[in-house]
Amino acid sequence: MSPPKPTRLGVLVPSSNTALEPLTTAIISALPNVTVHFSRFPVTEISLSAQALSQFDDSKILEAATLLQHANVDVIGWSGTSAGWLGLGADERLCARIEEVTGIRATTSEAEAVRFGLVTPYLDDVQQKIVETFGGAGFEVVAESHLGRKVNVEFAEITEQQLDSQMKDVVSKMDQESVMLVSTFCTNLRAAQRLAHWEKTYPGLIVADTVATVIWDMLKIAGVDPSGVKGWGALFSKT
Repeated sequence: MSPPKPTRLGVLVPSSNTALEPLTTAIISALPNVTVHFSRFPVTEISLSAQALSQFDDSKILEAATLLQHANVDVIGWSGTSAGWLGLGADERLCARIEEVTGIRATTSEAEAVRFGLVTPYLDDVQQKIVETFGGAGFEVVAESHLGRKVNVEFAEITEQQLDSQMKDVVSKMDQESVMLVSTFCTNLRAAQRLAHWEKTYPGLIVADTVATVIWDMLKIAGVDPSGVKGWGALFSKT
């Protein structure tokens, strides 16, 4: 009997991102017969300058997606957060274009609650734009923390201690609802490995890390039960 066909996840990666590939590989490592494959396109700076915004031109991302098509992946995930400042419709259009060009289902990081807290490394104006973008789409950022940085490759150098401090600050400002949700909103933050710790530290908290949410949705699209992922936060127990 021939072995079952592996499930192949294809992930689009900003070129200066060094966090999401090892985190993504670690998250799926316990899933039998699931592999992950990456394709990069140029991104070095996160700001609202014309040059920085042009990095997210669809043509460059589509070229990278086409390379994943060569690997016969089952689903393509855009592991990025640029829709936060470009507009949520930007990701919807991009996923539609990826599907049109490659014939492969595509998804990206998604909001998980109407009201949530926000943790990022970004500049003041980028953070404000993200808050405005979600507000215009009917969401509410009820508390936020950002670090005022723009060099993408440096985001991965932010320590767990810094992220712990940001999470504590945001949670302390929330309404202590029966269920609280905080988004660690940047796929070059080494944050996903802290999800279970934060959820244990703050009872009732769910953390939607943008690396993790892409994987969760790709697994569902590919027909793989995400609950097989253990130790990476409560999100993976959701069906």
